[in-house]
Amino acid sequence: MKDNEKENLPIVDSEGNIIGAATRGECHNGSKILHPVVHLHVFNSKGELYLQKRPDWKAIQPNKWDTAVGGHVSLGESVSIALKRETKEELGIEDFTPELLTQYVFESDKEKELVFVHKTIFDGNICPSEELDGGKFWTLNEIKGNMGKGIFTPNFESEFKRCKF
Repeated sequence: MKDNEKENLPIVDSEGNIIGAATRGECHNGSKILHPVVHLHVFNSKGELYLQKRPDWKAIQPNKWDTAVGGHVSLGESVSIALKRETKEELGIEDFTPELLTQYVFESDKEKELVFVHKTIFDGNICPSEELDGGKFWTLNEIKGNMGKGIFTPNFESEFKRCKF
């Protein structure tokens, strides 16, 4: 499996206004073209946080634990529609109530993203798709105890601190 490098993504300004379009490949080649993504943190009623394991075929941060749902907003798609689509695609969850926590710009050596961060509480069945290498619920203490050890993506670690879970 591989990411579709030709998928068209919107280019946005720091407020989220669409100012153009570029391919996924162009957005991830070090160009730092700002493009929107959605993240969903899935908690259960015990306060544990579900994390996905990124598969080894991913171009960015393979084999690391990451936010439960993370995906690009497609060209012509709203943030809320992208969040519902990505959550269904990655975890098989269709019935959930997202709460917007924050939005911020994340920059790495390969890309620059406008991240729309949401959370939800969900106690139903989670079915990770073939896009992931599985997933599991972690206690917040387990996450805090493993920070900085190369287990999690840098993006997840910075977002975890930013959202003060």
